[in-house]
Amino acid sequence: MKSLLKVLAVLLFFGCNSAKEISLEKVTKYVDPTIGNVAVYLVPTHPNIHLPNQMLRMFPVKADYLADQVQAFPLQVLRHRERGILQMKVTLGTVKANSWNSRMHIDHDLEVVHPWLYSTYLIDDDIRVSFTPGEKAAIYKFEFPEVERGNLLFNGTNHLTINSDDPGEFKIKEKITQAGDHVKAPRHLDVYVHARLTDENGNPLSKAEIEQHNGRFAIILPDDAPSSVYFKYAISYIDHEQAKFNFAQELEGVSFEELASAGEKRWEETLGQIQVKGGTEAQKRTFYSALYRTYERMVDINEYGRYYSGNDGQVHESQRPFYIDDWVWDTYRTTHPLRTILNPELQNDILNSFVLMYEQNGWMPAFNEVFGNKMCMHGYHSSSIFIDGYRKGLKDFDVEKAYEGVRKNLMEGTFIPWRQGYPRTPLDDFYHENGYFPSLKIGETETEPLVHHYERRQPVPVTLGISYDFWALSELAKELGKEDEYKQFSVRAKDYKNLWHPEHRLFMPKDGDGEWLDIDPKHSGGCGFRDYFAENNGWTYAWQVQQDISGLKGLLGGKAEAEKRLDQLFREPLGMRKREFALFGSNSTGMVGQFSMGNEPSFHIPYLYNYFGAPWKTQKRTRFLLDVWFKDNIFGMPGDEDGGAMTAWVVFTSMGLYPVTPGLPFYNITSPVFEETTISLTNGKTFTVKADGASKTKKYIQKAFIDGQEIHSPFITHDQIMAGGTLELILDELPNKEWGMNAEIPLLKSNTY
Repeated sequence: MKSLLKVLAVLLFFGCNSAKEISLEKVTKYVDPTIGNVAVYLVPTHPNIHLPNQMLRMFPVKADYLADQVQAFPLQVLRHRERGILQMKVTLGTVKANSWNSRMHIDHDLEVVHPWLYSTYLIDDDIRVSFTPGEKAAIYKFEFPEVERGNLLFNGTNHLTINSDDPGEFKIKEKITQAGDHVKAPRHLDVYVHARLTDENGNPLSKAEIEQHNGRFAIILPDDAPSSVYFKYAISYIDHEQAKFNFAQELEGVSFEELASAGEKRWEETLGQIQVKGGTEAQKRTFYSALYRTYERMVDINEYGRYYSGNDGQVHESQRPFYIDDWVWDTYRTTHPLRTILNPELQNDILNSFVLMYEQNGWMPAFNEVFGNKMCMHGYHSSSIFIDGYRKGLKDFDVEKAYEGVRKNLMEGTFIPWRQGYPRTPLDDFYHENGYFPSLKIGETETEPLVHHYERRQPVPVTLGISYDFWALSELAKELGKEDEYKQFSVRAKDYKNLWHPEHRLFMPKDGDGEWLDIDPKHSGGCGFRDYFAENNGWTYAWQVQQDISGLKGLLGGKAEAEKRLDQLFREPLGMRKREFALFGSNSTGMVGQFSMGNEPSFHIPYLYNYFGAPWKTQKRTRFLLDVWFKDNIFGMPGDEDGGAMTAWVVFTSMGLYPVTPGLPFYNITSPVFEETTISLTNGKTFTVKADGASKTKKYIQKAFIDGQEIHSPFITHDQIMAGGTLELILDELPNKEWGMNAEIPLLKSNTY
């Protein structure tokens, strides 16, 4: 009950400080967690049921939305996109050998799916299963037919155990192991559960029986069990006593309905921080469902003053949240910058968590999870989130320690893809000496044993990504007064130029002798083009220089030539049949010419027209991409939705804003979807984007004003947003090709760009 009161206190605070005189619409009605549940090629979104940025998560285990069979209902999802642990089936009658392998059949039209509540009907057995989460705890509700007794069947590993010290109460323990070539060595996590089986009045079902088998167990309900049964439980990564404490904090004296109601209010206040007017119902569904997705990660695993960290395998005491589960390669571009606007305090806690991970593990994480750092993708883009947060006023963490960790990664760590956390190798020494990551010669056998057998060297994106990371490190050095290191590292920010091929007008691979490889930048490199690129071909990586767009313009021959080249990207043919492209470029989805809406390195590309003297083309492209690739249905996600990265792009772009260069405290302006978007900032102020008459055909900016003062540039600073006020955009059906065409990139107060 204490947790419920805490939730209500939080809601009261936000209600008093953010709503003010704004008439708040109930926005959760627009949220549909099934949007994107069917993937074109790769991983679908999942209907995650959880509270914003909280530890306890669940979604039913099945292939995707098309499946009408549920394999299990898990008690917990440890990591983003995994299928959950302690997987539970619900059956009737006598438990048989084949009961463990059965599937539960559903009718999609009988499902209820909200962020705070999931309910489905098992149509063969006439059982309704419902679920609602707290922060570290949750409740399952089962409504059985009266003709047969019910059973709860749990599958796990050989380490799964269950004990019952008190009638109707259970202590469950599971040991989960993470292994594979994305971690240095197998790592383990103990998960503890304190559970209680009750009737609707909270009375324990004391006659329930336990049948334990190797790696699984059954809870068999008594013959006189009521038709409605509640399985209440809390999770801990620390021990059984902590799980019991978490239970007492969140579930003692709290009913299913009360927990669900508190969850709905929590989501309403969270998502209602942004209020929109205008737009279609479909656009609102897409927008608010995308906003919900941005709260899937990171998650706070501090259990009321203590947390277990997989970074050092220790339990730590702290009253501050400890956030985990983030894939920085994806989220540094959009999710972190969005959170910096909407919830700076939370983002401050996240930056502090990254510093603690570095102290515990010795490396600044790239893909932090409950087990610790996982080695995925390439680069060390935690550099980005620190300089971006610092320049936007977030300093409630050990900044010097953050700088130390980022510097160590770049100076002492390997740049080999999917190997973050290993020390430098000869390949990295070559980079530091020559300013680019070398490719194998065509047909050459790999010489470095640490190179991943599937992910390969990826020399072009590694060079571009590390150039950006050195830029971020150099900028943080300058902010901290480390002038010598600023000069040292800022030179490395230009390393990308070493792979610029003036004839191809693309970034191309070089071998260790400095010779260009004669490859086709559209097709070469095998699966995912990984021999030379990464998940995308050379046309996507031609624009991966967010830290030096002026330099990129120079390589392309100036604004006019850069604009033409960007036009060509959206019109350049695949150069092969779609089925062949799908085989080698399955990560490159949502294609428009050679542009891939479905993969993160493309996110900033439509906004580059703002720098090339043609902002009207940014307005045209972004509205088109939203309309085409982000529908409000089960197919409404053009690629992998990596924990808020792609959906944060949707949120930003729908509002008419975008952070092209995390680390520079300003945003690009484009045509918003809605006539009015109001953000209730946590500092008590409100920021509004007004665009009267905004529609599919009325989308081109004619004039722009900030608090009544006309601006002629498609940029707005972070300070202008956080100070509150209004960005007013005058739209019309035809473009004003002169608006913003001569705009210069904003200068920093403490630095020059």
